[in-house]
Amino acid sequence: MGYGYQTSQSTMRSVSRAQRDFDIMSMRSMQVNNSPAQIQPWVDDGEGSMISDHYAGGDGYGYSQVRTVSSNAGGSAMGTMRRTLSGTLASRSGDWQEEDQLYVNNVKPRGPAVRTLSRLNQNASRQNRMSMGSVSGSSTIQQQKMGGGNYVQCSNGSYGSLPITRAMSTMSLKSMTKGMDTFDGQEHISVGGKINDGFSDIDMHSAVEYLVASDPALQVLGAAYIQHECYNSTDAKNQAHSLKAIPRLVKLFNYPNQEVQRYATGAMRNLIYDNMQNKTALIEESGIPQLIEALREPDDELRKNVTGILWNLSSKDNLKDKLASETMSELTERVLVPLSQSDNQQSASESEIFYNTTGCLRNLSSVNEKVRQQMRECRGLVDSLVSYIQRSVETGKAEDKGVENAVCTLRNLSFQLYTEIPPSASMRLEGPSRRQDEGPGDVIGCFTPQSKKTKKKQVNDQLTFSEVAKDPKGMEWLWHPQIVSVYNRVLQRCEINSSTREAAAGALQNITAGDKRWAAVLSRVAMEQERILPTILDNLRTNNDQELRSLTGFLRNLSRYARNKDDMATKVVKNVLVKLPSDSSQTEPSSDVIINICGVLNNLVMGSSVAARDIAFFDGLQKLVSIKNNRNSSSREKAAKAATTVLGNMYTYTKLHRDYKLKGFRKEDFADISI
Repeated sequence: MGYGYQTSQSTMRSVSRAQRDFDIMSMRSMQVNNSPAQIQPWVDDGEGSMISDHYAGGDGYGYSQVRTVSSNAGGSAMGTMRRTLSGTLASRSGDWQEEDQLYVNNVKPRGPAVRTLSRLNQNASRQNRMSMGSVSGSSTIQQQKMGGGNYVQCSNGSYGSLPITRAMSTMSLKSMTKGMDTFDGQEHISVGGKINDGFSDIDMHSAVEYLVASDPALQVLGAAYIQHECYNSTDAKNQAHSLKAIPRLVKLFNYPNQEVQRYATGAMRNLIYDNMQNKTALIEESGIPQLIEALREPDDELRKNVTGILWNLSSKDNLKDKLASETMSELTERVLVPLSQSDNQQSASESEIFYNTTGCLRNLSSVNEKVRQQMRECRGLVDSLVSYIQRSVETGKAEDKGVENAVCTLRNLSFQLYTEIPPSASMRLEGPSRRQDEGPGDVIGCFTPQSKKTKKKQVNDQLTFSEVAKDPKGMEWLWHPQIVSVYNRVLQRCEINSSTREAAAGALQNITAGDKRWAAVLSRVAMEQERILPTILDNLRTNNDQELRSLTGFLRNLSRYARNKDDMATKVVKNVLVKLPSDSSQTEPSSDVIINICGVLNNLVMGSSVAARDIAFFDGLQKLVSIKNNRNSSSREKAAKAATTVLGNMYTYTKLHRDYKLKGFRKEDFADISI
């Protein structure tokens, strides 16, 4: 039968019509015990790609609640599992368990009509995965016979799959926008036609006193000295704080003299750089409203300082909620929209202003669901980011740091997208309910490949984009099919900046992750309309582990929803096997990448004997067995469990047992040694 599966007739009856179409995450084979076995939650302790002082978003992976059901008798309950955020698999304690008789051949002879019906049912199951259950929903796993062995099959017909992954939010950038050293060897500072001698006769105390002088020249001199001293000195920052320089500088942000404004904001920019005490003092002195007011001035130097200060403030989690509520709309309206939609090329100052602004937004987007929702709903924000990325890619500027910030922001806004978007949008994306989509008279006969249900399914696929507008606006960009093309172009055109590529792959990973119907739709848009697979495989040549993590996470999601797993297997298996470690002494790639690759292989093996054949042919068995046996650390333990899943599903293809044996592998090599 198709894909070499053989399922008993009695077991097929146990799979209901409603269950058959679900595509929920599935588990590897589990041993049926007399008493329940508790499966502990899996957590993720990986790191993001950016230099950071904090993580945004959640960790770990979770699952639906599962249980095993024997085809002949009742089953025992398995431990509750949960779904959380990031893209790795981990285990604190507790082991996967497999059926003792995993590889015992027990195939019953059946007539051609039964085999035909079974094949059509399985084909329908594989092709109807676009209609899926909720992220937090529960599922039933049923134990069946397949190809000569027992295994655990989910109600949708998938066999022991690893869960779909989301990319974690990009972490906040550390304070990266320290201002200039204004003096920098000069002997005087010019202010309003007056010449002030250098800093030879001034100290921090007198500089702070100058800030309240009536002469703008003295105010500039005092601010310039503070900016100079705080450029590289933590002691100077602390001294300025103790002398109450911060409230005096805040009062100069909107002083009538523009030079005073520039030096006051320049001094503040250096004062708060990598100094939480001064950042907090600036907030407490109502500095944010004063900065926003100064942002309205049409002076590029002043705007560079203001946006630089806001970026530095945004690197701390406890300041982000306040910053988001007080600055987001103004930053979008006064900086993001005009600079992203202008047909004229940005000047050097405008580029820095845009870079600072998107850096701030990038940090804000990583903090929590509340702020992500505010940013998605902020008028013009998402449109401006997408427009800027598109224009930059078209004009050969995909490597720019502003593009990196913009793509990272979109990636963060796509995090947990389908659980955070408005209910009205979620209902549209889910399409018709399962009961509406399934009539009582729909029957798949033995020789009716053009049955009513099949035709209806084809029509639904053709009309699938009726759920979104032809021209996306606002937050709809985040899940619109056109965004797949935007990310694809970034991956194709960005050859140097690995952070930008990682963010694009991570965004694609996010919008194709989970059990929602739209994740499957966008996966197929990427595969069939954008033909993104060659681009992903080309980018897999990188040795950057964080980029590999996002790429393999996205590829893992694609492999779940691929219509033709035989075809995908022939293109993918060899390329991903190359990235696996050859032996236990090899420390790269990370366990996160290994787990994602095992997820790709497992998804393909579950639906294609070609994948299992190619893994053996390209010497993947040796690598998988080595990974399975390497349990030297907690992270490698997670990878070992993922490799065991793949090996267990590979062994269900009895027709390949001879090939495995010729490669020198025995039944024991495919078993879980932790049992």
